[in-house]
Amino acid sequence: MSEESIRIPLIGEPAPAFRANTTNGPINFPEDYKGKWVILFSHPADFTPVCTTEFMSFAAIQDDLKKLNTELIGLSIDSNYSHIAWLRTIKEKVKFRNWSNVDITFPVIADLKMDVAKKYGMLQPAASETQAVRAVFFIDPKGIMRALIYYPLSNGRNFDEIVRLLKAMQTSDKYGVATPADWRPGEDVIIPPPGTAQLAKERVAEHGDKCVDWFLCFKKLDQ
Repeated sequence: MSEESIRIPLIGEPAPAFRANTTNGPINFPEDYKGKWVILFSHPADFTPVCTTEFMSFAAIQDDLKKLNTELIGLSIDSNYSHIAWLRTIKEKVKFRNWSNVDITFPVIADLKMDVAKKYGMLQPAASETQAVRAVFFIDPKGIMRALIYYPLSNGRNFDEIVRLLKAMQTSDKYGVATPADWRPGEDVIIPPPGTAQLAKERVAEHGDKCVDWFLCFKKLDQ
């Protein structure tokens, strides 16, 4: 497999476009999702244990994501028939934590030819030639790649972090601020550093005890 065929999209680039068949019918990305955030994620295979727990976890946060103008799209290198059978099994038989009878309603891409997996660098030959790693791509309403997280085949994702990062990026976009380590909604945000000596002086004077130093000043957001 060539290096080009598994190139990972970079932050700030347009997300690769594709057409695909899914468990909800055909989609044309990003055209069908204009104006919405999208979390596109891959999993190694249907009927695998870690993936089953992850799909139930994605379903558990789906309503919260919709409130954040965000849609989910899943993918694995399996057929649509395999996807449908697996999702029915999850709903009818699987219990995980306090979840059961879980209905997976977001689309899952059938990618037997690996077309989408290759465009998004989901295939990493040192891990597997035939299974996608656990990738998560955050794509904004303009179709731009904003963040990506990769996990190995053996370990499930942290869903608190997926939601936290989405909220942090949306906050930065809306208010023109940055967020500190481990930031949660409601906590202070970081004011972008000043570009001149005069602005640095004004920044410290304006924000006082919220400034650790001229380059690091915090503030609360007006909610």
